[in-house]
Amino acid sequence: MKAGDAAYFCALKTLIDAGVKLKGDVILTYVVGELQGGIGTLAAIEQGVRADYFINAEPTDLQALTMHAGSLMFTIELTGDTRHLSKREDAVDAINAAVELIPQINGMVFSGAKSDEHLKVNRGHIGTVHGALGRDLEEWRPPQVADFVRLKGSARFAPGQTVEGVLADLQALLDTLCQRFPGLKAELFDDGIRDKPTMLPFEVSPESPIVKAVNRGWKTVRGTEQPTGVITPPAFFGTDAAHLYQHAGMEGIVCGPGGKYNTMPDERVEITEFLDMVRIYLLAILEICQPVEGA
Repeated sequence: MKAGDAAYFCALKTLIDAGVKLKGDVILTYVVGELQGGIGTLAAIEQGVRADYFINAEPTDLQALTMHAGSLMFTIELTGDTRHLSKREDAVDAINAAVELIPQINGMVFSGAKSDEHLKVNRGHIGTVHGALGRDLEEWRPPQVADFVRLKGSARFAPGQTVEGVLADLQALLDTLCQRFPGLKAELFDDGIRDKPTMLPFEVSPESPIVKAVNRGWKTVRGTEQPTGVITPPAFFGTDAAHLYQHAGMEGIVCGPGGKYNTMPDERVEITEFLDMVRIYLLAILEICQPVEGA
């Protein structure tokens, strides 16, 4: 993300240093808290930051991302009934239930997808699992059947699908699980309410002027047609573009340097990609904001 921030700064500084005057303004917003639900961008929106178009510089390997998923974080708590392993037939094993549930969530898509393109950004995932005795997850007695499991996960869903719909689909899985394990209790929590804001889905028409400006910038710099559309894995990233689109009603695109090394131990951005991104941003700025003639 810092590479995208720097690339946009360098593009604008190049124009300023060259004495280029623009008919339109360019606003750079560098905010905190993207991984905390985009709280920095939400604060900027609340303070009145608006533009005709935006480019979000999250890493896409310079590709033009026109749709990405919403990112709902959730917690599931499974409560069973413990017994000593000698009597486990009489227990309700919360870990056993979780083992059955996890692949179902990891393999699911959600109801209400508007098209096959929207279905591409559907994905459920369980990222943490804690199971032991009681809500404090005591580990001192492994011979006991575990009566409590806490799962934390994320659901990715498309524009047109809703948080309420995703939660209903998850709840349906839990209801079936409780039928499979009589005596099991399952609770589902929306962490967007309990913890941090949910980053909703984002989309823009591939025919939008901002998309076309970025496409033409790519073609000028690289001489080929820019990959554009629902591109994975970037389409599964949550970004602040969603807040600009959902809460501020702005039209924009997600396009930034880096991506293929994203979240890896050697995370980095190649210099050639960075420099190409600077050039593409610069050309997009010139097309959208238009230079003042004779300035």
